Amino acid sequence: MLSRIIYGSRVSLEVGLISIGVALAGGILAGLASGQFGGAVDDVLMRVMDAVSAFPSLILALAITAALGAGIGNAMIAIGIVYTPLFARLIRSQALTIRELDYCLAARTLGAGPLRMMFRHIWPNAMAPIIVQASLSVSSAIITEASLSFLGVGVLPPTPSWGSILSDGYKVLEIAPWMAVSSGVAIFVTVLGLNFLGDGLRTALDPRMSRRGS
Repeated sequence: MLSRIIYGSRVSLEVGLISIGVALAGGILAGLASGQFGGAVDDVLMRVMDAVSAFPSLILALAITAALGAGIGNAMIAIGIVYTPLFARLIRSQALTIRELDYCLAARTLGAGPLRMMFRHIWPNAMAPIIVQASLSVSSAIITEASLSFLGVGVLPPTPSWGSILSDGYKVLEIAPWMAVSSGVAIFVTVLGLNFLGDGLRTALDPRMSRRGS
């Protein structure tokens, strides 16, 4: 059990980090394009994000995984799609504010094109809240992956996952409670640690929070 819990941490962290990386890539591109171009581009992209957000995250991830097939790779894709609107909306709100600042107006006056504005002037100044949100979202992605594996559509046996270990332990809870408890404690400690990391990054990257804490 100890070896499976330890190896399951590798699987859960891998799924959490890569799936949030997928969500970051899609969300940043959609959010920057929406905030920079506005108009019809903004309307189309945000309506797509609204359509994805309309479904509960676990239900949507379950549907995508069921359509693509069970497996660790498909679980990463499903979780990445589910969390893409979160980053798209966040980066869009940052882009709408930053593009009206003086240095962005000066850059446009000097002839900076849309791509240069997006990746040279807007994105570097919108990184702080994205980093904080990403660290917090990894914990949510780990819970989603554990839920998918618990339902049998995530990581496939014999590869151990905290969700699948919890599912196996649930069946023998009365005679071997340590199976379910050990995987549950692993999920709890990991998610708690990542939330502490997110709170620390928020304090470090936000000057107002830093001054308040000091």
